[in-house]
Amino acid sequence: MTIYFNKSSQLEKRKLLRKRQTSSEKILWTQLRDRRFHKIKFRRQYSVASYVIDFYCPETKTAVEIDGGIHLRPDQIQHDKLRQEQIEGLGIKFLRFSVKDVETNLEIILELIATFCKSDNL
Repeated sequence: MTIYFNKSSQLEKRKLLRKRQTSSEKILWTQLRDRRFHKIKFRRQYSVASYVIDFYCPETKTAVEIDGGIHLRPDQIQHDKLRQEQIEGLGIKFLRFSVKDVETNLEIILELIATFCKSDNL
């Protein structure tokens, strides 16, 4: 059986990413942590396949990514597309938000995450 989730080989990378989280990741994590958000359990810097995603809800199989400016580069757009397709291929729903959206429209972002997590059809 292949293990796709939270591989021990990526533990140090996940720890480093948690220590270096961006301000927008901190803002969103404050809302999602400890089942504060609709009593849904989210994990941060969770590995799926060979990737580490910003936030993951195992109960609803939902990934949430926050994209900074680097994600606008053509090479990064292509990498992100491939990465997302591979993760979605494992049955995981995917949400992406920009840093600016998280920092200026947090309530709307949270509503979208709630709706997405509750939907089986997306």
